[in-house]
Amino acid sequence: MKEDRKEILWVDDEIDLLQPHILFLEGKGCKITPVATGEDALNFVTKRPYDLVLLDEQMPGKDGLATLEEIKDVKPNLPVVMVTKSEEENIMNQAIGKKIDDYLTKPVNPSQVWLVVKKVLDSRKIRGSQMAADYIAEFNRLRGMLFGQMHWKDWMEAHRKLSEWELEVAAHPEVGLEATHFGQKKEFNVEFGKYVEKIYPRWVAGEETPPLSVNVVKNHLFPHLSRGKQLFFIVVDCMRLDQWLMVEPLISEYFNVQRDYYFSVLPTATPFSRNAIFAGVFPDDVARADAEAWNPGSKDDSSRNRHERQLLDAQIARLGLKLKGEPKYVKVLDQAEGDNLARKISNYSSVPLLSVVYNFIDMLAHGRSEDEILSELAHDEAAFRSVMQTWFLHSSLFELLKQIAKWDCVAVITTDHGSVLGTRAAIAYGKRDTSTSLRYKYGDNLNCDPKQSVLIKDPRRWRLPMFGLATTYIIAKEDYYFVYPTNFNEYQRAYKNSFQHGGISMEEMILPVATLTPK
Repeated sequence: MKEDRKEILWVDDEIDLLQPHILFLEGKGCKITPVATGEDALNFVTKRPYDLVLLDEQMPGKDGLATLEEIKDVKPNLPVVMVTKSEEENIMNQAIGKKIDDYLTKPVNPSQVWLVVKKVLDSRKIRGSQMAADYIAEFNRLRGMLFGQMHWKDWMEAHRKLSEWELEVAAHPEVGLEATHFGQKKEFNVEFGKYVEKIYPRWVAGEETPPLSVNVVKNHLFPHLSRGKQLFFIVVDCMRLDQWLMVEPLISEYFNVQRDYYFSVLPTATPFSRNAIFAGVFPDDVARADAEAWNPGSKDDSSRNRHERQLLDAQIARLGLKLKGEPKYVKVLDQAEGDNLARKISNYSSVPLLSVVYNFIDMLAHGRSEDEILSELAHDEAAFRSVMQTWFLHSSLFELLKQIAKWDCVAVITTDHGSVLGTRAAIAYGKRDTSTSLRYKYGDNLNCDPKQSVLIKDPRRWRLPMFGLATTYIIAKEDYYFVYPTNFNEYQRAYKNSFQHGGISMEEMILPVATLTPK
């Protein structure tokens, strides 16, 4: 087995005086190459690999900053620790700007040097070991919750913790916790499906009700609008909590972020969940208010979200809000529309409420199942998060947020539903005119395995629209997706491992809503 010795290049014009430090580090298992000039350092760096450079800042000839710059040109990923007598802020700023990994201020003792070496070289390994211990403790705590009496607040906490751990586990694949975490998420979603099937009709009847889609505007927009605060309401279609956690640190550079949560109404699909947000009422009331789009003969679900602005205006009126000016609404369906909005955002400087819907993530989820390149880029949940983060970093949405961070305003960002990676096909039984969605269906006399889905025979108890006397709904649980018996194998292969929504899972139902105030 190869000995794990750390190769360190120590550069100092008084290197002979550092022999005790060198012996101490060698006693800790390091191999030290001592050199006295910047020129020698560059010569050694180009000829052999090192794990770390300890670099004196004040040297005759080529000084530490100049040497640092040339080292980074040759080996940009080689860690460098600056050792300096100077505590001048401009020196540190220059060193940090040139990407030093840490620094020490002279005089230093051997233990200080060893600690910074260990910090730079072993921090990931140490964090991974500590993460594994913390994860096991949290795993046991969450399992204890799961087999107790879970309240809706407990489900929110569990999903938050599981989503946070999702990012930690993915960041440390060497620890080998992916399978354990996947199993725990699956176990929670099994129980969550049972919980929702039992409790949801009571929620929509007003019993033990958690915050739902219908409460988002009242709970998160109303307090600011009633104080006359300018507000930006941004809905990112199909965004999961774990995806939000990837972009929240980027936003936190410009805003103070207060994160809350709510449950999406069912089905977790745009015509139902997003309309419920803008209207402030359940899907059955939305359908009655917009009878043309929701008539029994209409099968175009996308057309059922064409009146979001009017639904929001009506809700604002019901809440008794009198805004100083006309609210505006924008739907961003592509990059050009987003860029145009970001360029012209100053035109909305006096608008009391601007509502913006961004459809990118939803389009990515749908497009992934039809495009081989997208499927390869977002082949699993971790990759999907990474693609979403990359999009956001270069998006018109981020540009818009950076601009309004300079204004005296508030922004509220949320989503209408999440998505789940569908891995198991469930047979759905119904007529030809049944709706076509993969995670939920409505039509006459539908049926499916009750272990895989919820069968809703009386939509009125679930506050869902009726399209006829025999209207029923089936909503998939866990990671199932619906396939008809005819051509079962063909459609099973076509949709397996695609991101879908409309069903009952923590990823689809438990959603973030963040209030941003500029720093």
